[in-house]
Amino acid sequence: MKSKGILQFAAIIGILVSVISCVSKPEKLKKREITDAVMEEIYNEIKTPYKYGMVMVPTDNSYKMDCPSIYRKDSKWYMTYLIFEGRGYETWLAESDDLLHWNHLGKVMSFSKDTTEWDVNQKAGYIALQDPTWGGSYAWEPYDGKYWVSYFGGNTTGYEAGILSMGMAYADELPTKPKEFIRLPEPVLRPNDDKARWWDNSTMYKSSVIRDVEKETGHEFIMYYNARGDSINPAKGAERIAMAVSDDMKNWKRYGDAPLINHHRGISGDAYIQRINDTWVMFYFGAFWTGWDQGAFNRFAVSNDLIHWKDWEGEDLVNSTEPYDDMFAHKSFVVKHDGVVYHYYCAVNKAGQRGIALATSKDIGTSDLHFVAPPNEENKAE
Repeated sequence: MKSKGILQFAAIIGILVSVISCVSKPEKLKKREITDAVMEEIYNEIKTPYKYGMVMVPTDNSYKMDCPSIYRKDSKWYMTYLIFEGRGYETWLAESDDLLHWNHLGKVMSFSKDTTEWDVNQKAGYIALQDPTWGGSYAWEPYDGKYWVSYFGGNTTGYEAGILSMGMAYADELPTKPKEFIRLPEPVLRPNDDKARWWDNSTMYKSSVIRDVEKETGHEFIMYYNARGDSINPAKGAERIAMAVSDDMKNWKRYGDAPLINHHRGISGDAYIQRINDTWVMFYFGAFWTGWDQGAFNRFAVSNDLIHWKDWEGEDLVNSTEPYDDMFAHKSFVVKHDGVVYHYYCAVNKAGQRGIALATSKDIGTSDLHFVAPPNEENKAE
């Protein structure tokens, strides 16, 4: 009887372990074949034919605004964005109740007082590890109790000037107020380190970090970054999107033997990843693929494994059509909320003014926000 009881007990334990295993084991992500029909489906889901107009503009012509990253906490939305005022990039924070009207809160990555720091004059930050679910929470998720930022930095003054390298920083609490991020002391990737590849051996730009939940790369985290490089003349090479991987957000290494997005000329950059209809979608911008007169425009690519990407060959998601973006319409950040797709982008006009504009999937009206008088018109008035 004792043996029979032990066997019954063991059987019950086995059943419980099996049930717990089934409950706790995360469901594997589905993989779809990326056909032309899937590409068309994604395009129809994300297209934003209605331009709302400007949502963030400089108060005067002494500075320019760039590169929004948007996240949500409770009922409020927050945006990190860049300001360039002649010296270099700093990263700022804003908040909104409705995704249309934004209030500036203050700096979260400022110029260094210590002139010996590697990033003294450039700190262009982008939120990392956001929930990638299309129409989801858009929460900025922590790792190791920290809210992480990837950024490019450098010590040269000017617009994206000098050798720019990749850094990591973090906040101990979810940023809802302006407070300086804590930066790791050294870059995590450099264009002039001994592991530099032909596509990133000149300089580095924007990065976007997500979790590799399925460990497709064999690592916990993926950084998508764009960089300029060339095997013969790095300084005159094209700008392409590539990958790096990490298991701790601090130590990064390049992944693969080639860039992911490469148009061989001009710029392909500023990747931003969302999970849409069981596929991965990379929003990014292109510029000057056919020459300098082509301008800049927003595109997308699709993947089922985060590594191999199929480029959309149809219409641009956003391009220059309005007086406020008649020079460039580029650098996407896209969210879907309450059935509406909000496509934020950097708008640059022919006067060189730069701010943050919005296109949407539904007609929600027109913004009453505009650039101040361009510099040449100010001079005429004087």
